[in-house]
This record gives sequence, C-alpha cells and structure tokens, in this order.
Amino acid sequence: MGAIATRQAFGEALAKIGADPRIVVVDGDTKNSTFTELFEEHYPDRFVELGIAENNMLGVAAGLALTGKIPWAATFATFIIGRLEVLRMAVCYNEANVRIAGTHVGVGIGDDGASQMALEDIAAARSLPNMAIVQPCDGPETHQAVEYLTFEHVGPAFLRLTRQKLEDVHDEGYRFVFGKADTRRQGTDVTFVATGALVQQALAASDALKEEGISAGVLNIHTIAPIDADAILAAARATGRIVTAEDHNVNGGLGSAVAEVLAESGVAAKMKRIGTRAFGQSGTEKELYDHFGLSSPHLVTAAKGLLA
Repeated sequence: MGAIATRQAFGEALAKIGADPRIVVVDGDTKNSTFTELFEEHYPDRFVELGIAENNMLGVAAGLALTGKIPWAATFATFIIGRLEVLRMAVCYNEANVRIAGTHVGVGIGDDGASQMALEDIAAARSLPNMAIVQPCDGPETHQAVEYLTFEHVGPAFLRLTRQKLEDVHDEGYRFVFGKADTRRQGTDVTFVATGALVQQALAASDALKEEGISAGVLNIHTIAPIDADAILAAARATGRIVTAEDHNVNGGLGSAVAEVLAESGVAAKMKRIGTRAFGQSGTEKELYDHFGLSSPHLVTAAKGLLA
C-alpha cells in the first residue's frame, strides 16, 4: 500500500465496505480531514454532516446504534475526548454499538499545534469500562481494523488515527486479531512495546540496536483496551526489560496500561515509558518527535539505559 495516513486508510476502508445499508457515517464538519468524504461520495444518503457540534454528533450516533444501525462518528480525537460526558452516558452507559474515529492524534500531526493534538484521549477512553481502543500502525492494519469493528465487534469502540503518513509495517499476509498483540520481532535483551506511529520508530530502534549486538523485540499493541496481558508478560519474562512507546501522554496511556499489567502480575521487569509529558507545540513531525523524545534514537537510549 505504501506510506499513507491511517485517517486516509480509514476513509478508504469505509467506502470499500459501505454497501451494507446498516452503515451510517456522521461527521463533525471535518469530512475532508477524516476522509469520510470518500464514503459520502458513494453513499450520500447515509452520510450526515452535523457541523461543529460533537455532543450532538455522538448523541445521534448512539441513537442510530440503538435502532440497529452501524454508525461511525468521526472528527479530530481531541474534539471527541472533550465530550467525555456524552461518551460516558449516551454511548458507553447504554452499551451502544457506536464506532468512533478520532483523527489527528499525538504531536505527529505537526504544524497544526497544541490545540489540535490529542494527547489525553487514550487515558480518557480507558477510564470508560466498556470502551474498546484500537490504534493501527499502518494502512493495511487500519483497513482490517475498520472491517472488524464494523461487522464483528460488539460494544463501543474508539479508533485512533494519524494525520501523518506512515510506512507499511505489514504485508498482504497479515491478519488483524482484536485484543491480541502483533509480534513484529522477537528479542532476548529488551522489548519495545509500541502503538500507532511509534511502531515504526521502535522498529528503527531495533535495527540500530542490532548493529551493536543488542537483541530488541517489538510488540505492536494495536488494541490498547482490552490489552493483551499475556503477550506483555511473555515479553517481560523473555527479556526482563520493557520500553513502551506512544505518541500520547505517558500518564494513562499505553505506558500506564503496561505498567498496570506488570504490577498486578508480580513479574519482575525493568521498564521505561516513552511518551509526552507536556502539551504539544507547533513544528514538523521530525522536529516534534525529536523534541519530545519519541524518535528512534531516544528509544535506543532508553533501551541502553535499562541494559546498563
């Protein structure tokens, strides 16, 4: 598929499967950014533009779900998670089968700046007891995740998507399995447990460490909730060292989820969390990944720190 933003892959996937008359897409005046316009082009009678009114959009989606439709609600993730009270009551409390696509996540969105950067959305969504959280790391994984969430998943779900393009990690033989970590590489010295855009950074860090004789495994955690505790514990037992990597605040995100798994299991492992610890800034993706310590050289440093 080549380099593609997961938000674009989401729009393409929706258009591909959209013939099912149960699917309805509602959008918060962002269709050219969420790529839901691709669905609208094919199925305009099942696309509803609700404007900059995210509370209403989520309420409409919940109502559609409770009448048997399969609604996708899409806008920037930071605008979605700012409506947590509606997510809590209209969607999750009612166990409505709403699928929410939140785009423009993390500092990787670049020049759009802090107000558009969702850095707290995983933490907020994880606080809702029945909200599934899926963050694909490339186009092929996004396509499969969209298809799974549309036709197989039961309950509320949040799909976290990038603005920036990501190189493919997976080939045509890959199969997305909800709730099961995707082992990209086995390691014996340290394991990178990464999600979303940081999977590519973890793979680059693994390559760099290999040149120095260090074996670094890479786990792609595409399903953050429910998290695959078995895979995390297996990696911790195999290497004894875990570096989590996410374009999100370390508090409440993937790093917290992995720390909880380790703490409750009693498995001893050294751990370092890589993620943001402040609000975002404006700049290029590369500048921001370097500034916030998310790029592969920082992952290499973190891994070596655990090995010291």
